[in-house]
Amino acid sequence: MPADLNGWKGSGDNGQNKFEPPKFEPPKFIKNGGSTGLIIGAVLLLFIFLFKPWVIINEGEVGILSTTGKFSQKPLLPGLHFYVPVVQKVIVVDTKVHMISYKRNPEIGTMPDRYGTIKVYPAINVLDARGLPITVELSVSYKLNPRQAAYVVKTYGLNWEDKIINPIVRDVVRNVIGKYPAEELPMKRNEIAAQIENQIREELAKIPNQPIIFESFQLRDIILPENIKKQIERVQIAKQEAERAKYEVLRAKQEAEKKAAIARGIAEAKKIEAQGKADAMLIEANAQAKANMIIGKSLSTELLKLKQIEVQGKFNEALKNNPNAKIFLTPGGVVPNLWMNVQDEKKAISKGQ
Repeated sequence: MPADLNGWKGSGDNGQNKFEPPKFEPPKFIKNGGSTGLIIGAVLLLFIFLFKPWVIINEGEVGILSTTGKFSQKPLLPGLHFYVPVVQKVIVVDTKVHMISYKRNPEIGTMPDRYGTIKVYPAINVLDARGLPITVELSVSYKLNPRQAAYVVKTYGLNWEDKIINPIVRDVVRNVIGKYPAEELPMKRNEIAAQIENQIREELAKIPNQPIIFESFQLRDIILPENIKKQIERVQIAKQEAERAKYEVLRAKQEAEKKAAIARGIAEAKKIEAQGKADAMLIEANAQAKANMIIGKSLSTELLKLKQIEVQGKFNEALKNNPNAKIFLTPGGVVPNLWMNVQDEKKAISKGQ
């Protein structure tokens, strides 16, 4: 850029080369006490950075504006909010889902997670219907009602969970578990869990303005005394043996019924077979009788004489071959019997035609 030569004096001015910079005129507010303005500005900047009169409310949170100790009922929603330091302050309250876990292990305290806070408390010790000690592990989830955040903090303070949730859960668990004998607790676990959850909901609903939103409940474990555990194991073993015996009896009964059915089937088959044979014999006898009747009706004197002649002819032939044969008549018989000589090698024969 070209230099400003207005203030340059050349060799014509007494032979001296001299540069004079342009004159600078300060602003009027500096001329007229400007140092006071600078001081005020610096003080304001220092005040802003020291007191930070703003707050950013994130999602899952609400702010409670307190002016000279008095809470505003309307919560501050997520976003940027300004307030007057010293006179006002903002209390940020978490409205995400929280959980209280009652456990036996010594890890007691508060563990923040991604979405809320998990508080670990000691497991709940209760007495059953007979006064036996029982230990219960469970967890309960809940969150603060954003519209009632100011009421909760004003009434219960920032540790409202220890004053609302924890006492209600412990009282409900003791009341429900105390109705049952220890032996029935494992078998009625689902029933007991449902009762505990319903009663916790009912107790929270009784709180004015309903500041707590109940989310869920989980019954994790019921720890029984060792003698009760052994007794339950013995009962379970006895039940299993009884079931096994019942099964064996049923199986034997089914096997006997099966064999009886097979025997009845065989007997029925034999009966049917015998009846069939009897029917066949009866049919054959009837047929033979009918045949005899037909034959009997067909006999005549001439036919009988013809048969006698035929038989006599056979005897004559036999006598020719055996002259020692003897002939005798059977009483009432019409056909003679022929006997051979017993001394002969041929055995006696009988003709009965």
